[in-house]
Amino acid sequence: MAGGLTYTALESTELSTAEIYGQTLVDLGREHKEIVGLSADLAGSTKIGVFGKEFPDRFFNVGIAEQNMFGIAAGMAKAGLVPFLSTFSTFASLRSADQLHTDICYQNVNAKVIATHSGTSFGQAGSTHHAICDLAVVRSLPNITLICPADGVETAEAVKAAYENFGPYYIRINRGFDRVLYGKNYERINDYKFEVGKAVEVCPGTDITVIACGSCVFQAYEAAKFLDNADGLKVRVLDMHTIKPLDREAVEKAIQDTRRIITVEDHNIIGGLGSAVAEVMAETGKGCAFKRLGIPDKFAPIGLHEDIMSILGIDSNGIIEAVREVMNKDFEEDDNWDDDV
Repeated sequence: MAGGLTYTALESTELSTAEIYGQTLVDLGREHKEIVGLSADLAGSTKIGVFGKEFPDRFFNVGIAEQNMFGIAAGMAKAGLVPFLSTFSTFASLRSADQLHTDICYQNVNAKVIATHSGTSFGQAGSTHHAICDLAVVRSLPNITLICPADGVETAEAVKAAYENFGPYYIRINRGFDRVLYGKNYERINDYKFEVGKAVEVCPGTDITVIACGSCVFQAYEAAKFLDNADGLKVRVLDMHTIKPLDREAVEKAIQDTRRIITVEDHNIIGGLGSAVAEVMAETGKGCAFKRLGIPDKFAPIGLHEDIMSILGIDSNGIIEAVREVMNKDFEEDDNWDDDV
């Protein structure tokens, strides 16, 4: 398999963002009695089932009826509860799009959507279960905050932030078996701080910036370390965990400092992270070499997640190749921005 990812049954839960999300929700539930959980018959798969076991009187399985679940959650929120509802990302963003739009976002209720199995992380399930356009759909909805954490540590922080801040939240996490980024071996772990709407600088750099979200952040981190050793390139890596509201300041600074930007996402290149960054870039009026990595406006192949990432070029090898390509693009010798506006 691409990337050589191996794991044991005992290690699998440690690698799963969904497992960490479930436990974090249980911890929050012990402190805050107004938290309730909802599932559309996927409690085990989405890991919200651990909340149901801990608090059976505050957990509701509506059956295979995702649209109803969103409506029920909106009603609970209007009554003063804080509903966390879980289903697969593709069902949360497409099958339930009308209810997410009208019941939750339009009414601006305090409901939190934890959308699992995002991107191609459930790759072997096929195209119906690939969530390759949910970022585009959700970030276009008013009132909602959209977060795509890089690993389990960041997922836990995002879930806590969702409770602490009023309003609709959509947190996009993978099926599981994710690589741990912000673990004990991460050299800048003491500098890590999660804040909604503020990117995390995973690696400093002045030659080029890679802006990534979700599972692609770890891949960008690995690519940056390799390029530093192999090519002497200083690659800035930004973990853009919040897609909406986007950290415009971090993007603008990256354009100013490096003039070369690559975005990486497990999502269609249209409408997601790459589009959000491009919008900021266009509004600055400053010239910049730019490349989007993701799913190139087609349905993704079926297979294991790490193999799909390799095929699509959104793993570390694909990012290394893209960085070298963009570094070969020339600019004017002077640093005068005036003629670029």
